[in-house]
Amino acid sequence: MIRNNRIANIFNGLFLQKIQWMRKSLAEFHSLSNSYFVQKLLFNFTMHPANNLPPAIFLMGPTASGKSQIALEIATHFPVEIISVDSAQVYRFMDVGTAKPNQTVLSQTPHHLINIINPDQQYSAAQFRVDALNIMKTIAQRSKIPLLVGGTMLYFRALQEGLSELPSADASLRLSIERMAKESDWPTMHRRLEELDPETALRIKPTDSQRIQRALEICYLAQQPLSDLLKNPKVADFPYRTINIALIPKERSQLHVRIANRFEAMLQNGLINEVKSIRQRFPALTDQSPSMRCVGYRQTCLYLNGEITIAELHDKGIAATRQLAKRQLTWLRSTKTQVIHEFDCLSDDAGTHVYHLLQQKLRYEI
Repeated sequence: MIRNNRIANIFNGLFLQKIQWMRKSLAEFHSLSNSYFVQKLLFNFTMHPANNLPPAIFLMGPTASGKSQIALEIATHFPVEIISVDSAQVYRFMDVGTAKPNQTVLSQTPHHLINIINPDQQYSAAQFRVDALNIMKTIAQRSKIPLLVGGTMLYFRALQEGLSELPSADASLRLSIERMAKESDWPTMHRRLEELDPETALRIKPTDSQRIQRALEICYLAQQPLSDLLKNPKVADFPYRTINIALIPKERSQLHVRIANRFEAMLQNGLINEVKSIRQRFPALTDQSPSMRCVGYRQTCLYLNGEITIAELHDKGIAATRQLAKRQLTWLRSTKTQVIHEFDCLSDDAGTHVYHLLQQKLRYEI
C-alpha cells in the first residue's frame, strides 16, 4: 500500500509539472499568434474533432462589395486557399466584365474554379458542388483552410444543402427546344411549360429563355414536373463547419455609386472589345448562351447587335448590376438557419474587422 501511494504521488507530481509546462507553452504560443508559422499551428488546433477537417470560411456579399480584396488580405494572414464562388468567373476570356483577378494576382495568390471552361460550354450548381468538395478535400490534406469567396448564392446553398436529383443536360433535346422557340417564341414555350408544370411556370418570367428551356428539358426527360422533383428530399454531405461572413452595405445608395463607377471602368477597360473577340472566337455562341447572359455581357451583346445605343448600354448595364446586387442581398437577408457575421462593406476598416473575427474564430472555435 505504501509503495502504491509513493507511485501515485510521483505520478501526480509529474502530471502537475506537465500541466504547468503546457500552460506556459500555451501562453508563449498565444503571444506569437500573429506569425504565419503560428497561424499554421493554430490551424491544427481548430480541426474538426470528429472528422479531422478544418473549418470552411464563406466570404459572401453583393457585387462591388469588395470581397476579392478582403479575400486577398485574409490570404496574407492565414493559411487559406481561395475557391471562387462565381458563376461568371468560371469562363475563360471573360475577364473585364467579371472583375476577375488579373494574372499578377492569380500568380501570387492562386484561385480555384476560375478560368475552367470556355464561354460556349455550360457549368451548373451541381458541377460546382462536386468540384468544390473535391478541392476543399485537397486543401484540407495540405493542412490549409478553404476560403470560398463570391456572390453566386445558389452555389453556396448547393454546396451546403445539396441539390435535388435532376436529369443531366441533354444537348440534342436542348437544340430541339431552341428550334421550337425560334419557330414561335419564348413566351409560347412558357405557355407550354404552364401546361406541363404550372407551379414552375409561375416562378419563371415568359422571357427567361434559359430557365424555360431547362424546366421543359427536365419535364421531357423525367416525365414529371420539375416542381415535383424539387420536393424530393435532398441528400447533402457537407462535413465542414463554416465561418460565414457577409459584406453588407449600410447605405445601399453608396453601393450603387460603386456599381456605376465599376461598370464605367469596365467599359473604359475594353468590355465591348472583349465581348466582340469572344463572339468571333466562339461562333456557336448565341445571346442565349449562359455565358452571354451574364450581367454586362448580355447588354453588350445587345449593343453589338445594334439593338441599343452606347448610352443605353451604359444605363442598362448599371441597372442590371444593381438588380443583381439586390437579389444577392435578399438572399443573404433570408438566410436564417446559420450564424452570419455581417460587416459594412463601405467601411474603410472592414478588412480589419474580418481579420479580428477570423483570428478569434480560428484560434478558439473547435
